[in-house]
Formats: sequence, structure tokens, C-alpha cells
Amino acid sequence: MSPSSETAVPPGKRSLVLLETLWALPVAILTGSASALFLWSLDHVTRLRFAFPWLLFGLPLAGAAMIWAYRRFGDNADQGTNLILKQVHEPSGAVPARLAPFILLSTLLTHLCGGSAGREGTAVQMGGGIAGGLVRWCRMPRTIEPHVLLAGMAAGFGAVFGTPLAGAVFAIEVSIIGRLRWAAVLPCLVAGFVGDATCTAWGIHHTPYAIASLLSGPPSAAHSIPPWQFHMMLAIKIVLASMCFGLASRLFVEAMHFLGKQSQRWLTQPLWRPVVGGLIVIGLTFVIHDRSYLGLGVSSPVPGEVSILSSFQAGGAHPWSWAWKLLFTAVTLSAGFKGGEVTPLFFIGAALGNTLGGWFNAPIDLFAGLGFVAVFAAASNTPLACAIMGMELFGKEHGLYLGLACFVAYLASGHAGIYSAQRLGRGKRPSSNHPPETTLAEWRSAKK
Repeated sequence: MSPSSETAVPPGKRSLVLLETLWALPVAILTGSASALFLWSLDHVTRLRFAFPWLLFGLPLAGAAMIWAYRRFGDNADQGTNLILKQVHEPSGAVPARLAPFILLSTLLTHLCGGSAGREGTAVQMGGGIAGGLVRWCRMPRTIEPHVLLAGMAAGFGAVFGTPLAGAVFAIEVSIIGRLRWAAVLPCLVAGFVGDATCTAWGIHHTPYAIASLLSGPPSAAHSIPPWQFHMMLAIKIVLASMCFGLASRLFVEAMHFLGKQSQRWLTQPLWRPVVGGLIVIGLTFVIHDRSYLGLGVSSPVPGEVSILSSFQAGGAHPWSWAWKLLFTAVTLSAGFKGGEVTPLFFIGAALGNTLGGWFNAPIDLFAGLGFVAVFAAASNTPLACAIMGMELFGKEHGLYLGLACFVAYLASGHAGIYSAQRLGRGKRPSSNHPPETTLAEWRSAKK
């Protein structure tokens, strides 16, 4: 990663940075509170789905209802995270406050009926919507809008996962691939930590994760190597696994593009796309006789179902669990259902790591944790933020391996990503020449 031209803040801009940071405080408090409401509601709708399995049959109707609402009342809110990234680069006050309630309600509806989606997109978009609303309502100077929007993203990300530092780094890393917006670091840091603290103050608790295999076992065992020592054979296995993580993220992105394009080609009426997508999800569920791949997938009260938590244990995932979750999620999101990609990417990575750990005779929980962050790092093109997230979730003692996995997966995934409005700063390969300010969507079109 190389810093952008914004690495130093000229003296004349210090007051501007202070103003951005001051505005980041109310944005973070409101976003943290909204994230707390979202996580509390998400827990309740997930319990309802487990209690009433027949809710799955309402997925097609739920999808049609949310698409109708977005088209009738949502204005440009259906662009989601990409709208926020566009405004970060070219601020025009176009991020509507309605983005927050729209994404909140539609995500809850998706999860209530079993759609395979996440929660990061919801929190980030709520933060962006709140920030965009304050920019307009309070008549903020247009010059501070980009960093206030990034602060909203940092607050949402930090609050929803309980990873404030990763949230801040994600916000300054996500807009331009290969560069960091250092000028936004102070408001994003403040927003990340205040957003997380606000969410916690509302009584929200995050799912605990742990990697224990490197810390126990007989002294002679490979899995008991002290985490601060770098074991070469284990590192080689991690590099090979991380290349697979990168390829899995590329497969997810390509599946999303392919299914989205085909649905637009064959279903010209937008309301029919979630109906057909919902029917496909229902059909897949009954074909494989497994509900593991519905909803969020963090945990399950049903014995034997695969989840993110079960993937940290030997035998906790099937060899193709990651592929099934990839398919369910690609169908759900490409059909127009709302939510996010990140938690499903955590599932895909953890399940794939579980499988690769068994194949490589390596610690299962370590490889599940590496896949958890590395697949997301590759799909979002934010390896630094994901390495930090891994340390916040699993412990800084695993930082060497987490960093290695995230950056190898990031490089292995090529120029692809879940955010089409990301701009290419520095290419991942020396031969990847591209015009300045090229977006991933433009890069993809140029390569066709």
C-alpha cells in the first residue's frame, strides 16, 4: 500500500481537519445508536426465522416489496455503498438521509425471510446516510463532505463488528485501491471508536471468536509454536491457502456480476428479479435439505448446521460448505435483496479455511480465522483494515499470519471487488496500466 498525495495536512487545512473531526462526533453517536438498533432487531428477526421456518416462503414477496419501495420512494438510495464512494470522490450532496431507514428495514426483511446476506453494508450505508443528511441539513461546507461521509462509514463498520480501529482504517482504505486517504484519518479514528462505544453503551454484545491452537499443545507439536515466532512450513501453507482465499473472493465477485447481468437480461421488469431469486433460494434449500446457508450464518441453534462459529472446529464445515454459501449469497444479492456481502464472505472464508486446514494438516481454527478475514480483504480490496480486524477479533499475537493471509489473498484476487465505485490507485501488478481515477466498473468494461 502506498500513501496518497494527502499524506500530509498543510497548516492551512488544520482548521478544516478539526471541523471534520467535530462533525464526526454527532455522526458517530447517531450511527452507533442506529447500529445498536439494527443489531438488536437483527437478533430478533433471526430468532423469528428459526422459530417459524415457513417464513422462507415469504422471500419472493419480501423482495418484490423492497424493490417496489426503493423504486417508488428511495430515489438514488438503491446504489448503496457505491453511492457513498462516488460522493467521497465527487461530493455533490447526493447521499440521501433516507438511505439509513431504507437499508435498515430492507435488510431486516431479507433476514426475516432467510435471504443470505450480511450486515456490514447496512451499517456502512446507515452511517453514510446519517452523514449525508447532516451535511445538507446543517449546510456544512462542501469541502468537508467526503471525510464526514468516510467518518460515517468508519462508525458503522466499527460499531457493527466491534472493531473500531479496523473501521477507521477501512474507511480511509476503501475508496482508492492501493492508497490511503491519510487526511481523513483523524475524523475516521474518532468516528470508529465513538461509534463502537455508543453501540456498546446501548448494551449490544458482539460474537466472541478465538484462535487457541497456536497457544496450546505439546511443545513438540507444530500447532503449539509461540505465535510471535514465524514458522516457515506453516507460513508456506498459509500462502497456498491465501491464494485459494483470493480466488474464492474473485469467484464470488464474478458470480455476482454474472447473475446480476443475466437477471437484467432475462427479467426486464425489476420486480420479477427478487421473486425469481427468492424462488431459487427456496428451491436450493430443499434440494440440498440444509438451511445452513440461509440468513446471516454466524451461529445456529440447530445441531449439525454449518455456521461461522462451527467452522472454527474440526468437522464443523463440509468440504463444499463455502461454495454453497457463495451460491446462496450471490443469488440473493444479485436478485436485488438488501443487506451486505461481508458476513457471508466471513462464512465463505471460515468454511474454506476449515477445509484447507484439514487438507494441509494445519490448525483448523487458525485457518478458519485466516479465511474469515482474507476472503473479505480480497473482495473489498482492504487488506490492511482486514488484518487489523483479525487482530481485534482474534488477538494481536496472530498478527503476522493474519497480515500475510490478507495481503496474499488481496494480490491473488486481481482487479475485482464488491464495490464497483472503488478507484484504482496503484495496480496490484506492475503491468496493470490504467488511466488515472479509473473505477473498478470502468476497468471491467475496458477489459471486455
